[in-house]
Amino acid sequence: MRDWFETLEAREQLFVAVGAVAVVLALIYLLAWVPLDKKHTELRSDIDSWQRSLVDLRPLSVRAKSSDPSRAAAAGNSQLAPIIIVDETLRIRGLDRYRRRSQPTTSNGIRVEFENVAFDELVLWLGDLSEQYAMHVQAGSFTPGAQSPSGRINATLTLERAL
Repeated sequence: MRDWFETLEAREQLFVAVGAVAVVLALIYLLAWVPLDKKHTELRSDIDSWQRSLVDLRPLSVRAKSSDPSRAAAAGNSQLAPIIIVDETLRIRGLDRYRRRSQPTTSNGIRVEFENVAFDELVLWLGDLSEQYAMHVQAGSFTPGAQSPSGRINATLTLERAL
């Protein structure tokens, strides 16, 4: 290779040398710089995402560290009978018209039957009971509502309050 290079004229040697340098620089760029830059961009994107997540979570951590009003409400409402809690919360949510029967099962439990209730509203009501009164579903059965629009169900739920 060296012999071949020395047989070239000076101008051709310069052209080949500049071409070789250009090829080496292109290889360095393509094989080293581009992968490193791509990884750097991905890491920067990940860092930005994590920082946004931390900013979003910061108010939640402050809330968690402070006294949680829902827990205080649940503790204060622990004296209420489950039948009263269910009745009040159903009226607040407008679901009392779908209730067919409420029957206490234990001092901390109640069985509630619904007919043709909107599933989404029922789930929101159960979330309220869980957050505000520490009442959770112990057993339940769901069937589609008869001749009703989709999203309506018949449900029987057994709720218990956690102590």
